[in-house]
Amino acid sequence: QVQLVESGGGLVQAGGSLRLSCAVSGGTFSMYAIGWIRQAPGKERQFVSAITWSGGRTYYADSVQGRFTISRDNGRNTVYLQMNSLKPEDTAVYFCAAASTVRFFTAPKGYDYWGQGTQVTVSS
Repeated sequence: QVQLVESGGGLVQAGGSLRLSCAVSGGTFSMYAIGWIRQAPGKERQFVSAITWSGGRTYYADSVQGRFTISRDNGRNTVYLQMNSLKPEDTAVYFCAAASTVRFFTAPKGYDYWGQGTQVTVSS
């Protein structure tokens, strides 16, 4: 059973930065990718970014490309999301999730295991 625990959310002004962390435990050998998915109030979950666990290939939604950077530390079983130039529209609960297969991993439906989420609020 894969477990994921997010940390690092908070309140920041527009233009600021935050770094989210996702500590991963259990069954890491079976994972294809770790992703970040966000959900704003009243909206559906939205894919943000993902990184393949073994090869380290990265993927980004168009809305965050060039502003967000995903990385991993396999020795610590931790995935990071560095978020720069934050905008009010980035306000959401950010979930870390694990995908077991390559299918649909650039969409929320591709993820099998989820963390509890961390709130990111960007003020204007």
